[in-house]
Amino acid sequence: AKCQCKVVPRERTNCGYPGISAVECKKIGCCFNASVPSVPWCYNPKPKKVKKICPNDPYRRINCGHPGIKPRECTKKGCCFRAHPAGVPWCFYHRVTEE
Repeated sequence: AKCQCKVVPRERTNCGYPGISAVECKKIGCCFNASVPSVPWCYNPKPKKVKKICPNDPYRRINCGHPGIKPRECTKKGCCFRAHPAGVPWCFYHRVTEE
């Protein structure tokens, strides 16, 4: 994503080799910007920002516990807990989304 390439020039870390082209740099998953001299032009992008959310659709839940698991035991495992509706997992995994 473009926002991942907005790295302050002095904080760029080299991702290519001397003389790498913009096309080759992008092909290996790096950012390219040759507008600032004396800093890497092919550089590593910022890591993606992700957040964990508990899915709203109870029928898309992926089981993270066992029948009768207690809310505290479930959240200790790092999972979501919602004691409704019947017939679906009440202790279930988060979904990870990009911010």
